[in-house]
Amino acid sequence: MSPAQVVQEWVSLFNRADVDGLVALYSPGATNHQVVMEPLTGRDAIRQMFVTEFGRATMTCIVERILEDGEWAALEWSDPNGLRGCGFFHVRDGQIVFQRGYFDQLSFFRRQGLPVPQTYLER
Repeated sequence: MSPAQVVQEWVSLFNRADVDGLVALYSPGATNHQVVMEPLTGRDAIRQMFVTEFGRATMTCIVERILEDGEWAALEWSDPNGLRGCGFFHVRDGQIVFQRGYFDQLSFFRRQGLPVPQTYLER
């Protein structure tokens, strides 16, 4: 799969809250760095992040656009609550080796009606 196809599949799995499917898109040593927290490395850490996030909120990613350049794809997204963000995915051999995401953490919690935790992955 091309980087854009991997990101499109990532969005589909994300919108179904399919943790196993999402984790399978990452290489074993992949890094996921959502700028609201420290980078996570490895499938186990990435899995735990998704378990935590899907456990506290219903999330939907609406694709605004996906751009591809070589091994990279950029995703600009919104959600039904008006939150917007973007993500950058480095893809090799059909697997994500690096991901970085940008969004407003405070707006996420407020729009989801959630209390703001001391650390992002705290429930």
